[in-house]
Amino acid sequence: MEPTAANGKFRCEATLERELRARGFSAVAGVDEVGRGALFGPVFAGAVILSGDRPIRGLNDSKLLDPERREVLAARIRERAVAWAVAAVDAAAIDHINIYQASRRAMRLAVSRLDPAPDFLLVDAVPLDCPLPQRALIKGDMRCHAIAAASIVAKVARDACMRAWDRIYPVYGLAAHKGYSTPEHLRALVEFGPTPLHRLSFEPVRAASRFPLSLSPQMDLFATAGAV
Repeated sequence: MEPTAANGKFRCEATLERELRARGFSAVAGVDEVGRGALFGPVFAGAVILSGDRPIRGLNDSKLLDPERREVLAARIRERAVAWAVAAVDAAAIDHINIYQASRRAMRLAVSRLDPAPDFLLVDAVPLDCPLPQRALIKGDMRCHAIAAASIVAKVARDACMRAWDRIYPVYGLAAHKGYSTPEHLRALVEFGPTPLHRLSFEPVRAASRFPLSLSPQMDLFATAGAV
């Protein structure tokens, strides 16, 4: 079940959701992930069912908003949405199943935590293997309010997680770069090596490791499990 398109491009989010409601869908959820390209920590996902009666102005791709604005919007989403949820998949799982599958797992988990449950999904770019009818929208976080809202709550949650881990691993500068591949982060990896929460399957982390990847305890565990 898919909404119609005009001129090869999807219509605006308001029109799209009106079409879905007209077809009987009453709980349309936007779904998005954040942190896919980071070198450290979990990948997060958000899922949001917006209320047609309590609109939120200013929703946009979380990457295009400054941190203060994201925090304000996240609070409004949590207050006004019909339902919202956040989920995360950790670095060990990312190394085991790859970041693409880990992102999809995080999104499925976020969707499963929505109450009430959605009856249609609008997903940013990546289709999910779940029985719900859905539509993957390229650059959906810039085109769909519900997906933008999902990206915002996920981004705010992940940033808070990075600030917390920064207190445990202060030499990496996680509070500033949120685990992404910045010169500061790469220098710290070279000087101190990766932490247990770095993504060892990502090349900059693997290159900075003091041990061959095959000697990593979690990778040895995965290799053994795969051989059984």
